[in-house]
Amino acid sequence: MRRQKHDFQNSTMTQDSWYDLRDDWVLIESSLAAQYGIRIRNEADMPWMEFCTLVGGLMPETPLGQVIGIRAETDMEVIRKFSSGQDRIYSEWQKKVALNRLEDTEKLDRDMKELNNMLAKMFG
Repeated sequence: MRRQKHDFQNSTMTQDSWYDLRDDWVLIESSLAAQYGIRIRNEADMPWMEFCTLVGGLMPETPLGQVIGIRAETDMEVIRKFSSGQDRIYSEWQKKVALNRLEDTEKLDRDMKELNNMLAKMFG
């Protein structure tokens, strides 16, 4: 049987994820407690894949689910109506994603070369 990959496998956020395992640990803990009644600090022998399954199944009503809903919003009309707290969550995540992209110098170099190629094609 093939092992499933999860977006939190490497313990840091990826470009396609909406949470960071380290930074959002408190939200993960409270969400596991809210949805499953599991106090993760008391689970010394939980297998990693079990943990991944539980986190992957968290519903939107959990603390992590609510924050992910804010971070993942793309409708500008909805974003404009965010409360100050929601706006803070959204803006902090956008900043974190942008900084992560800047830290990936190899990807940044590839993107710049691609942009240069596009501009060269457009303007000869």
